[in-house]
Amino acid sequence: MKSILVTAAPEETRAALVEDGVLEAVEMERSAHSHLVGNIYKGKVQNVLPGMQAAFVDIGTGKNAFMYIGDGKSHDMIGTMAPMQSIHIGQNLPVQIIKDEIGTKGPRATTHISLPGRNVVLMPTAAYIAMSRRIEDEAERSRLHEIAGRICPEGMGLIIRTAAIGQSEAVLREDVEYLIRLWHSILAHFQMKGKKAALLYRDADLIIRVVRDSLTSEIDEMVIDDRKVWQRVRDLVHFLSPDLTDRIRLYEGRVPLFREYGIEEELEKLGARKVELPSGGFLVLDKTEALTVVDVNTGKYVGSTNLGETVYRANLEAAEEILRQIRLRDIGGIILVDFIDMEKEEQKEHLLSVMREKARNDRTKTNIVDITSLGLVEITRRKSRQNLDSILYSDCPICHGRGRIESPETVSIRIAGDIRRMERTSHAREGYEIEVHETVAEELRQNQLLMDLAAEFGMDIRVTAKPGMHPENYSILQQS
Repeated sequence: MKSILVTAAPEETRAALVEDGVLEAVEMERSAHSHLVGNIYKGKVQNVLPGMQAAFVDIGTGKNAFMYIGDGKSHDMIGTMAPMQSIHIGQNLPVQIIKDEIGTKGPRATTHISLPGRNVVLMPTAAYIAMSRRIEDEAERSRLHEIAGRICPEGMGLIIRTAAIGQSEAVLREDVEYLIRLWHSILAHFQMKGKKAALLYRDADLIIRVVRDSLTSEIDEMVIDDRKVWQRVRDLVHFLSPDLTDRIRLYEGRVPLFREYGIEEELEKLGARKVELPSGGFLVLDKTEALTVVDVNTGKYVGSTNLGETVYRANLEAAEEILRQIRLRDIGGIILVDFIDMEKEEQKEHLLSVMREKARNDRTKTNIVDITSLGLVEITRRKSRQNLDSILYSDCPICHGRGRIESPETVSIRIAGDIRRMERTSHAREGYEIEVHETVAEELRQNQLLMDLAAEFGMDIRVTAKPGMHPENYSILQQS
C-alpha cells in the first residue's frame, strides 16, 4: 500500500510518501522560505573568472548565482548556442537555478534549461534523448524511445519520465507541444524584460510538483486534509490522469492527518543524532560543512550465530535504514558510512550491491561509490533544494552550532584566571562578586577553587547564580 499524505496550511505545506506504514520520503514548503530551484531568470553576468571556469550572474534576488562554465552556454535567443567562452560581463542570459542558496553559498545556475511536464522533460538547450532509470521493462523502454525520436523537436532534447509508462504517442506529443509553447513564452519574456535581471518562470509549488512528479499508477491513494487543496488537486489530476482521480481522498478526521498516520512522531525523530534500529543496534549521524558521517553500532544486538554473521546482519539492517534516513533528511554531498568491520570480501561486495539496489528508490541521484581502504563506504548524493535540517532548525544560541558548550569546570578555571589577572593590576580589598549560570555556580561552590583564591589574596569572593545567563558567560564585579 503506497500513500501520499498532504497536510496544508497557509504558512506551511507538507507531503509524505508512506509505503506499508513506513515513512519513505517527506517534503516541506513554507511561505516564508522562497525556493529558487527550477525557476528561470533573465540573468546579467556580473563577473567572469576564467581561472575558476566560472561566472557570477545577477538574477535579481540580492545574491548572485554561481555558474560553472561547463554548465553554461550563450543564447542568441533563436535557440542556437554559442561557446561559453564568449560570455562576458554585462551580458544577459536565461538561466535556471539548479541548487538553492545553502548557508553562505549563493544559488547555482545553469543555462542548460529543463522544463518538466507530466510525462516528459523538455530540454530546449540540449539535443539528446534520455529515459527514467525506473522504467525497467525493455520492451516499454524501446517503445517510448521510438516515440521520443518522433516527437522530440529538432535541436532540443527529451527525458521520458516514469509516468509515461503505458501512455500513447498522442498524450506524449501533447505534453511536448505544451512545453514548447512554454519555452517560447519564456524566450518572449526574456526579450521584453529590458536589461535588468528578472524572473521569467517560477517552478510549481509543492502541491503541483507532488502531482506532477510522484502521483503515478503505483500510488494507491493521495490523502489531503484541506478541502480547497483537495479540489485543486482533483481538478488537476482529472486533466492530467483521469484514471487516478478517484484515488484523491479528502481527510476530515479530528486527529491531525500526520498524527493519525504516525508521521508526526517520525518527523520529530529526524532531528536526532542517534537513530535506533529494530534489532537493538543504532546509527549516529554527524554533519560537518563538507560531509556527513554515519557510524554503525551493534548496541544490544547480539545475534544468534557466530560473530561474523552477527556483524554482517547488523550491517545489512543498518544499510537500509541509512539510505532511508538520507532520503528523509534529504542529506546531500559526500556521505561516509563507518560500518562494523567485516572480514569476508563477499559480505562487503553483497553489502554494496544491496545498497546500490536500495539507492534506486531515491528520486535524487545517489551513487554508492565503494569501500575505501579504511573500510568506509563512500556515498555521493546530489544537493538541490534546502533540506529539512535547514528548514526546521537554526544554530543553537547557546553553543552557536558547535553542539557542545564549555563544561562548568572549564568556565570556573577561566574565572580564576581572570581574577588573578585583575589582582596583578589592582587589589580588591572588599573582594569580588561573581555572576554565573546555575551550573557554574554549583561547580564553584563544590570545588576548592574560590576558597583557595580567597585565601591566596586575602579577600572575600561571593557567587550569584543568574538563571538566564549563557552557561559560558560570567561577570566579575568588585564588591563595594
